[in-house]
Amino acid sequence: MPPKAKFTKEEIIKAAVDLVRQRGIEAVTARELGARLGSSARPVFTVFKNMDEVLSEVGRSAREPYNDYVAEGLKQEKAFKGVGMAYIRFAIEEPNLFRFLFMGEHDSGVQKILPEIDDNYAAILSSITEEYSLTPPQAERFYRHLWTYSHGIATLCATGSCKFTMQEVSELLNEAGRAFIILLRSEKQ
Repeated sequence: MPPKAKFTKEEIIKAAVDLVRQRGIEAVTARELGARLGSSARPVFTVFKNMDEVLSEVGRSAREPYNDYVAEGLKQEKAFKGVGMAYIRFAIEEPNLFRFLFMGEHDSGVQKILPEIDDNYAAILSSITEEYSLTPPQAERFYRHLWTYSHGIATLCATGSCKFTMQEVSELLNEAGRAFIILLRSEKQ
């Protein structure tokens, strides 16, 4: 009969996400998790088969705060800009979670780097098409340009390479957006 679990799956994942937030994904080891929970590493493996399984669950759980940021962004008048701002604010306020979710070389099962995989992609494309009277292909290119630009800013902020205020971020996104619209409208269809 297998030993009774000393900690729940949720308690272990919460401890692991807290470790990521504070010290980065590198800190998430069985030994560190055990110490965080006031135990040895053994109870982790009573609930999980291995650390890959732990990291997969950490990825799903770490996505929840990110989704809260995105939900706030979607409420903005210009949803696509709101999501970009939220993405960057997440990188500024939760740099270790951002690096884990969007910059890691691990396979947490939740990394979504390509924008068309994003759950809100269709809704955002539709709002861009309406707002700027773009064709669907133009709206897609606009989104890709601004997403790439936003990811660059977010990465700079998450790594501490640059410090921008949210006002500066807003101005940068506005300027880039205007430039991309001019580019797209100047091209022959």
